[in-house]
Amino acid sequence: MMKSVYYEEYETGSVRETGGRTITETDIVLHAGQTGDFYPHHMDEEWCRTQPFGQRIAHGTLIFSVAVGMTAGAVNPEAFSYGYDRLRFVKPVLIGDTIRTRVTIKGKRDHPKWPEYGLVSELCEVFNQKGETVLACEHLLMVKKQG
Repeated sequence: MMKSVYYEEYETGSVRETGGRTITETDIVLHAGQTGDFYPHHMDEEWCRTQPFGQRIAHGTLIFSVAVGMTAGAVNPEAFSYGYDRLRFVKPVLIGDTIRTRVTIKGKRDHPKWPEYGLVSELCEVFNQKGETVLACEHLLMVKKQG
């Protein structure tokens, strides 16, 4: 669904949350193939049994990609991603874990180069089924101003 939301309409403190998505072995294998990251923490079940987590873990970049995609339910044609800051992989995600994403509007400011746009800062937090934070980052949106 597309709905225009302008810079002035974003409210600091507003929150949106996604539903859940379970991370599968297929997700991990496909991501490894797409990125070339065949690090043993993701691919070698036998070796992982000897490691602290006891099993394979999902790529942090996979969880980031899935979590960001989960937030794209409503498309705003007046905004686009300006980038991500402070990306942290806080806890490992295991095969079978279900993640969800919460986005909180943290702040707004004028764009320093383009006065017709503002920057909206969103805190993106990803949680597993236990409610533990597994990933956190700041998303910057470049949003068109009204009139």
